[in-house]
Amino acid sequence: MSATHPVPSRIVIATRESRLALWQAQHVQARLRALYPGASVELLGMTTKGDRILDRPLSQIGGKGLFIKELETALQEKRADLAVHSLKDVPMDMPRGFALAAITARENPCDAFVSGHFAGLDALPPGAVVGTSSLRREAILRAAFPQLRIEPLRGNLDTRLRKLDEGMYDAIILAAAGLIRLGLEGRIRAVLPPERSLPAPGQGALGIEILAARTDVAAWLAPLHDAATAHCVRAERAFSRALGGSCRIPLGGYAVPDSDGLWLRGFVASADGRRVVAGEARGAPEDDEALGRQLAGQLRDRGADALLAGFDEP
Repeated sequence: MSATHPVPSRIVIATRESRLALWQAQHVQARLRALYPGASVELLGMTTKGDRILDRPLSQIGGKGLFIKELETALQEKRADLAVHSLKDVPMDMPRGFALAAITARENPCDAFVSGHFAGLDALPPGAVVGTSSLRREAILRAAFPQLRIEPLRGNLDTRLRKLDEGMYDAIILAAAGLIRLGLEGRIRAVLPPERSLPAPGQGALGIEILAARTDVAAWLAPLHDAATAHCVRAERAFSRALGGSCRIPLGGYAVPDSDGLWLRGFVASADGRRVVAGEARGAPEDDEALGRQLAGQLRDRGADALLAGFDEP
């Protein structure tokens, strides 16, 4: 560390208290302890509004930002130095005064099919009940499997698995990354490839949020930043942002490195999945956000605005 930003003596990480959120925070905690063995690296566990309200879809109660507001308050009040989030839960527009200081290397970004009785979506009988918390997944399922019943699924990962095991659903769709991180790979009956279920922007990556003015914390976190993942998720988030992306809009965006730089795919759909506007774009990694805006413009040219008009914020 430089004289401007000396080695920290104490680092406090704000985190939600679900098992997956704690795993993510502890993962960052372990990496920081390895980098700064003389520092005390502590967790500040918190319960957010998004954790407390479980009887309504996120799109009806304010969106995924409900999972991070209390953590941001802890940063503002100097009770914590940083907060760790699943990047797909971070709103596309960061509040003024906050910044994503580091984006970690991505875990498997795909959706996972989980069921106690069926091997995959194609094995589900007509009328089978599938649970999901995501309008994106719901639209994909309704388009490809109109014979299935799609029902809301809220709660942390363990709660969702318990509801499946209690027979409330025949199958549920979850992010593969969370199951893998908690050592629950055995619950995955099938991984849905991007061609079948295009991931959400940022899915599988962790974002570390700080106050934008905390250049000292940004310097501490620099070794945790994965540039290749960051280029991909910046393109995805720029695509979503340009289309007004929120949990009220069935939208997918996924970028991967290829021989030409970055390959970005994206779509926006109607809630019933009957209308889909999709496209792809390629560009240089350093032009990640411009690439996202470019693809969003392509989709608008193909009629995405007509779909988006049906999802105007209340």
